[in-house]
Amino acid sequence: MTQKYRLGIDIGGTFTDVMLTGHAGEVAAVLKTPSVPSAPEQAIFHTLRQLKETGIDIGAIELFVHGTTLGVNTLIERNGAKTGLLVTSGFRDVLEIRRLRLENTTDLYGDKALPLIPRHLVKEIDERCLADGRIYRPLRPDELRSAVAELLDEGVTAIAVSFLHAYHNPEHERQAAELIRREFPGVFVSASSEVWPQQREYERTLATVMNAYVGSRMSEYFQRLEAGAAEQGLRAQVLSTMSNGGIMTARRAAQEPVKTLLSGPASGVIGATHVARLAGIDKVITFDMGGTSVDVALIDGEPAYSSENQVGDFPVIIPAVDVTAIGAGGGSVAWVDSAGVLKAGPRSAGADPGPACYGRGGQEATTTDAYVHLGIIHPERFLGGGMALDERLAAAVLTRLGERIGLDSRAAAQAIIDVATANMYAQFTPLMARKGVDPRDFTLLAYGGAGPTHAFLLAREVGIRRVLVPPSPGTLCATGCVVADLRNDFVRTVYKTEQQLQPGEIGETFQALKEQGQCWLNEESSRGIALDTSYVQCSADMRYEGQAFDIEVSLPVEGAEAEAEAIRRFHQRYHDIFGISQPGAPVTFVNLRASVVGVTRKAGAIRPPERAAERSASGAPERRQLFFDGQSWTASVLKRSELPSESALSGPVIIEEYDTTVFVPPGYRVSRDKLGNIIGEAEA
Repeated sequence: MTQKYRLGIDIGGTFTDVMLTGHAGEVAAVLKTPSVPSAPEQAIFHTLRQLKETGIDIGAIELFVHGTTLGVNTLIERNGAKTGLLVTSGFRDVLEIRRLRLENTTDLYGDKALPLIPRHLVKEIDERCLADGRIYRPLRPDELRSAVAELLDEGVTAIAVSFLHAYHNPEHERQAAELIRREFPGVFVSASSEVWPQQREYERTLATVMNAYVGSRMSEYFQRLEAGAAEQGLRAQVLSTMSNGGIMTARRAAQEPVKTLLSGPASGVIGATHVARLAGIDKVITFDMGGTSVDVALIDGEPAYSSENQVGDFPVIIPAVDVTAIGAGGGSVAWVDSAGVLKAGPRSAGADPGPACYGRGGQEATTTDAYVHLGIIHPERFLGGGMALDERLAAAVLTRLGERIGLDSRAAAQAIIDVATANMYAQFTPLMARKGVDPRDFTLLAYGGAGPTHAFLLAREVGIRRVLVPPSPGTLCATGCVVADLRNDFVRTVYKTEQQLQPGEIGETFQALKEQGQCWLNEESSRGIALDTSYVQCSADMRYEGQAFDIEVSLPVEGAEAEAEAIRRFHQRYHDIFGISQPGAPVTFVNLRASVVGVTRKAGAIRPPERAAERSASGAPERRQLFFDGQSWTASVLKRSELPSESALSGPVIIEEYDTTVFVPPGYRVSRDKLGNIIGEAEA
């Protein structure tokens, strides 16, 4: 039988990561290739050509899922389509007014972020829908045509439509979108009732504007990707990852690109969830360290989700995997402040010029330079030997830095590592406290290019006793693409107290959301995506009457019992968070939510191949001198396949891989489990 493959690709700002597995989960290829920010699809085409050269039949790829930072970069760099906005008369300044809140309450001089659409491209339409859904003033087609024509004369190529109370009655938005698509072909149209019909005027309008702003560019990208991949011989449906950790077809992603903005970090968390589940570990904190920062997420059986995310200057209310950026990354620049105190980050050397040891002109010491100079990273084995580093350049910048703080180059390198770890600790500890968890009860799961290098150092500082490093940790985001499920979120704003609800209204609304989700799932899976099963997760945003914030409560029950069970769970959840509750007080149902999940067929564990050539000729581990914690050590240097499974090695141990270097300091013992995971345990 012809071998079948599953291809996951994560397009980052610096590198494009590739994971190709066989149908049973065996790794067929792991690649990292430079990204092409101006044309992200070119990195994918280059990857497909590389796979062909190794003998892979591109036509045998049955699943192709990829994630891209094109949408989020377009927003951050503000180089999207020239976009116009249609709003209800009287609401022209919705993007200007925002929430009238300071981003930082201790900074009275904070700058207000410029809106994506300037005020002169916002047109008011004299229509009105009341809060209960009744039409107060009908939409006039002639007025709409005139407004759209004026926007097109200004050079607008995309239009967002966000009318008052369209979350409750979308009829006017539907009429407007249909008219524009029919009479002004070629214009990308985004209506709030299609994107995210949730009450909150500013956030709903902003999500719609974001969708329009990046939509045409994403649509063109997906068209080029599908056409070019077909020319390379790819027959599989092109799929895209989403911010909520799910996947959807590229054609759907082109219509709803705002749902893909945070897909990169989400893919890594989904990959980590898959690895942890197979390893039988429920409680996991993910540690994804790249060149600039560390992304941290909490997994307690399932990943945590949030509807209060941030992309650049803008809030995003569409649910996404809850990922927080903390600390410093491998490219973080070390510097000395005016008081003579050593700092690390937040500024990063990036990929160009990068750390000094890259030999591309970098003149400042970074965390990576410290790794190299201390002996943790071998300069000739970086990226499997494909990118040689220059230790002499690292030593030179560390010597100059050390002279400023009275340390030699090795002590300066150690100081950079210590400061970077302290930065992470200072943000990690309160983050865990806000989430109400004790990190010592969790396993730290490390991935990313620098995550396995630094994870044990943070674990030692925080008191985490177990660290897990999965196979191919540098490409775990790409692995997350391969194992992700079809998933989408749906919302309906209710905003009624329990006394205002009609009998059975909550159950009926949930049923309508489930039917909407099932229609979406049937349409997406009909494009050749094999599913094992599907399910729906329901929840409600609730509050005590008169309060201004919501608590999301999960609801496993349906039908007539849904309302009573929701209220009971809300009181309990409120008590868990604040230590008090008011069981007799009236409760308001704000939003009802449903997440539909189509479980894709998975290969199981991702199993890296055993390579006999990786083992040393003598059979004994290589030994290397390194400087750490102020003294010299002799560390064992191994490949992952050389780690014992029946016993454990005490640190210091260095495990070298193509995509990362794992550093196990003294105080931890490390072994390999049956799935190929590196497991580090603190010694008593």
